[in-house]
Formats: sequence, C-alpha cells, structure tokens
Amino acid sequence: MNILILTGGSKGIGKALAEKYRSQNYKVYSLSRSINSLENIIQISVDLSNLKETHNSFKMLFDEIKKEKISSLTLINNAGRLGTIANLENISSEDIAKTIQLNTTTPLLISSLFIELSQKLHCKKQIINISSGAATKSYEGWSVYCTSKAAIDMMTKCIAAEQTELTNGVKCVSIYPGVVDTNMQTQIRETQKSDFKNLQRFIDLKENNQLFTPKYVAETIFKIDTSNYLNSGDVYDIRNFNH
Repeated sequence: MNILILTGGSKGIGKALAEKYRSQNYKVYSLSRSINSLENIIQISVDLSNLKETHNSFKMLFDEIKKEKISSLTLINNAGRLGTIANLENISSEDIAKTIQLNTTTPLLISSLFIELSQKLHCKKQIINISSGAATKSYEGWSVYCTSKAAIDMMTKCIAAEQTELTNGVKCVSIYPGVVDTNMQTQIRETQKSDFKNLQRFIDLKENNQLFTPKYVAETIFKIDTSNYLNSGDVYDIRNFNH
C-alpha cells in the first residue's frame, strides 16, 4: 500500500494534493486544524502550532500506519501561514512566533518523528517540503515568511545529507509551487501598499490569469514525485517543470 501523510490538507494546495494522491489509490492521512468534506481521506483534527498535540497525534497516526503492509510512505509538509505583512518592526512578537512555529518548527518536529518512527520500515520513504521562492528572494514586508522558508530549504538539505549514507534512509526534497490561487494570495492582494511594496505584481498576476491552480500544482508535484525526478536534497521550482 502507498501511504501519504499530509499537513494542511483541508484547503488550498493541501486539499488538491490529498485529492490527487487519493485518486491514485494512495491511503491519505491529513493533519489540519479544520476538517473538510474530503471523500475517502482520513482527516485528523490537530492544532499544528501546538507542539505537544502535534507530537501525540503523529505518534498515534504512526501506530495505525505500522499495521499496514507499506510499499511507499510519503510525508508532505504543506501547512503554513504568511503571517502579518509589514516591516519587521511592525509585526507583533506573537505573530512572529506563530509563523516560525507553523512554518519551520512544526515541519522539523514532524520530519524528526517521521524519520524516527519509520526506521524499521523497509520501503520507499520520502519527505516533500512545500517551500517557496521567497526562500531565496527577499520581499519587504515578508521578513518572517521568507526566513521561515529559507529554513525549510536548509532543513531539506540537512536531512538529505544525514539520510543519504543510511541503508534505509529517507529521501527529502523541497518544492516551490509558484504563485498559486489560494487564500494566501487573497490575503496578499488585500494588503496595504505601504506594508507591501510588491503588491501590484501580485494583483497583476491575478488579473492576467497567471496564477497556478491548486489542482495543477498537485498534479505536477505528483508527477515529480512518482517519476523520481528529484534527487534527495534537491530544491526545485515547478515553474521549471516541462515534462
């Protein structure tokens, strides 16, 4: 059996990924705060910004998974937040902490548990991190978000380096989904120009129909994944995918 564990699978890219993998006969587990009307997908309601709750839910999930006969096991770290868009000095300490927690600390924790708990499973094992071009491009107003995504890319490279030498190691890659038509984009377009100098670019992308749909992104990630297109440690922008 092919199994996918996904964070933030109730909306946006996460929902599209859950539906795509399920349509290809994967058993899909989604960890997210909200529950959605997703057919044949096992949804676990968990506040991913609460480390203890996340830790316990993930361990319970693995106890269930280990009962299956597994041929491949994939974790997609997808859940994230943009946080307040403003210069750093205008962002509250609570908001900074919440964004770093959800975008960086939680994926580190979940990846750590995934690697530890799957050590005795001899099957294809991989982690796909949904990162962002913001990891390499600085945007005024996005200091916390850009920082959190740069950290995700470095996590990807470090996990790959640690796991490569192991006989039964976990492959780890980062994928930039491009600019996708989700609630996050709506939030960006509703920002004041004084807080985000790149605002017009994102308004233009929407008005010119240049945003990717979540469905397209999910289908492309599935192709990249199942064709073994990426080597462990790769950081890849799907805008460069033309297969």
